[in-house]
Amino acid sequence: MVQAVVKINERANRVLNIVKAKYGLRTKSEAINIVTERYESQLLEPELRPEYIKKLRRIEKESTLSEEEFKKRLKAEF
Repeated sequence: MVQAVVKINERANRVLNIVKAKYGLRTKSEAINIVTERYESQLLEPELRPEYIKKLRRIEKESTLSEEEFKKRLKAEF
């Protein structure tokens, strides 16, 4: 476990207190852990979210060309 002294503003302090109360936590450290876990799952790992996978598959379908289509477009360019 890592220990750190952090300075937070009044709003962040209120948010941590709300998280602490909502989940019945004993310390703000536990609240910080919950908030960071949520942040990580929502923002840092989008490739794991179902919406991202759907978007990626749609992009793949749109941008994938058959060999014949590729040759036709290549000939049209030159």
